[in-house]
Amino acid sequence: MFKKLVIASNNQGKLREIQQLLKPLDIEVIAQSAFNITEAEEPHCTFIENALAKARHASKHSNLPALADDSGLCVDALQGRPGVHSARYGGEPKNDEKNNQTLLSALANTSNRGAFYYCSIVLVRSHDDPQPLIAEGIWAGEILTSPRGTGGFGYDPLFLDVKSGKTGAELNSDVKNKVSHRGKALRELIKKLKVL
Repeated sequence: MFKKLVIASNNQGKLREIQQLLKPLDIEVIAQSAFNITEAEEPHCTFIENALAKARHASKHSNLPALADDSGLCVDALQGRPGVHSARYGGEPKNDEKNNQTLLSALANTSNRGAFYYCSIVLVRSHDDPQPLIAEGIWAGEILTSPRGTGGFGYDPLFLDVKSGKTGAELNSDVKNKVSHRGKALRELIKKLKVL
């Protein structure tokens, strides 16, 4: 197995979560910013296609295996939106607070608060890897009417984990990594890596 892996993201929250979950594998995890790699285009309408584009882009510019995740919030009452546009739902430049306010406005007149976080993770061993490793995870919950908690990032202050009764922003990182979409996807990916 490889000893170095570039993470195709500049999102510090994602980087922390991925580094924490991959720590037991004894792989040196390097952010793409260490190579001055710009963010890849994400023109696709599915999470998997965007994750694959990001992983191939980072691998090509670093000459290393690369891991990318594409994830977002899918809200029942909004027919799955913001979906792949979650990071920029409130417009440019991307901003968590604007995204959360846009979401609250969109849900202002509905009692249907069901939602789920979805994560697709893709690992390529080279930029032209013909058989990328793909894993996914889902975290079901509800959207609150006002934010709670100070941790996490993105929509975490509004996303209620129904089982614990806490938002993603109220869960400590160890608990969040056990129940979250990204944690589930990374554990699935790790199982696949162990059989390579």
